[in-house]
Amino acid sequence: MSNPPLITIFGGSGFVGRYITQRMAQAGWRVRVAVRRPNEEMHVLPYGEVGQVALVQANVRDTASTRAAIEGADVVVNCVGIIAEDSHQKFNAVNCGAAARIARLSAEAGVGKLVHISALAADAESESEYARSKAMGEADVLKNFPSATILRPSIVFGPEDQFFNMFGTMSRYFPVLPIVGADSKMQPVYVDDVAAAAEAAIMGDATGVYELGGPDVETMRQLIARLLHVVRRKRFIVNIPFGMARINAFFIEIWHKFSLGIVPLALTRDQVKLLKFDNVVSEGAPGLEALGVQPTSMEAVLDSYLYRFRPQGQYTDLTESAKNLHG
Repeated sequence: MSNPPLITIFGGSGFVGRYITQRMAQAGWRVRVAVRRPNEEMHVLPYGEVGQVALVQANVRDTASTRAAIEGADVVVNCVGIIAEDSHQKFNAVNCGAAARIARLSAEAGVGKLVHISALAADAESESEYARSKAMGEADVLKNFPSATILRPSIVFGPEDQFFNMFGTMSRYFPVLPIVGADSKMQPVYVDDVAAAAEAAIMGDATGVYELGGPDVETMRQLIARLLHVVRRKRFIVNIPFGMARINAFFIEIWHKFSLGIVPLALTRDQVKLLKFDNVVSEGAPGLEALGVQPTSMEAVLDSYLYRFRPQGQYTDLTESAKNLHG
C-alpha cells in the first residue's frame, strides 16, 4: 500500500498556515510543517492522526535546511512573510529572497505543485517597501517555478488575527480609537477561506494569480464601527492625518527598537504608506469563486471570537437580557 502524498508547509504553524495544515491533514495527506523553532509550535501536531503531522526545523534564509524540508515532498506551500521589518527580519530577505529560494529548491527537487501566499497589496510600483517586496517575491517565484499558484489575500480575519483583536483590545481601555486611512477601502477575507483556496489549488490544476477578498467591502472607519458594534462599546473613532501618522509611526519604531521589542510595533511608516490606498480585489480578477470557495462574511464570524472584548464577555447577552426583565 502506497503512502499518502506529502506536503511541506513553510510557516505552517502561523496564522494562515495552521488552517492549511489542518485542512490538508483532514484530507489525508502527510503534512510536514517547516518552522524555525519546532519546540514552540507543538500545537499543530493534534491537527492529524498520530505521526501524520510532523514538525521540522527550517530557516527559509538558509539553503540547506530549506532543501531538507522540501526533500520528498509532492507539494510545497510557502506561508512565510513579514509585514514589518525588525533588526533580524528584512523585507528583501524574507518576502523576496526566501520566496525565490523555496521556489528554486522546489523546482530542483521535482515538486509537483507550489502554492505561494502573497498579499493583495503586492505592487512593484508602490510607495511601500512591503508591497514592492511582495511583488518582487511573486516575480521570483514565477521565474523559478512558472506553474506556481499565487494567492493574494486582502486583510485576513479570524480568531488569531492581528487586526480586529488589536482594536478590540484597545476598545477595552481607551475612549478614543485612532485610525489611519479612514476612507481607504478594505475587503477582509476569512482565514479558513484562504486555507480552502490553498487546498483547492493543491488538489486541482489552478495556476497563476488569484486575488482573495471577502463579500464585504468597507472603509477602515466602517470596519472599526463594525468592531465596536460587535463588542458593544461606544468609542470615538479619530482619523489621524497621514503626515501626523508618519511622525507617530517613527516614534513607535524607535520605542520598539530601544525597548528590545517590549513596545509592540503597532504602526510603521511603511504601513502608513500602504493605508493611503484601497486594498480590494481588482475588477475581473479570479478569486475565491474561481477556486470553488464561497466567501464567508464578517458577520458570520466576528461574534465567535470578539465576544471576549464585550463589557461582560460571554455573559454580555445574558446581562443585557436581564436588564429588560420587569419585576
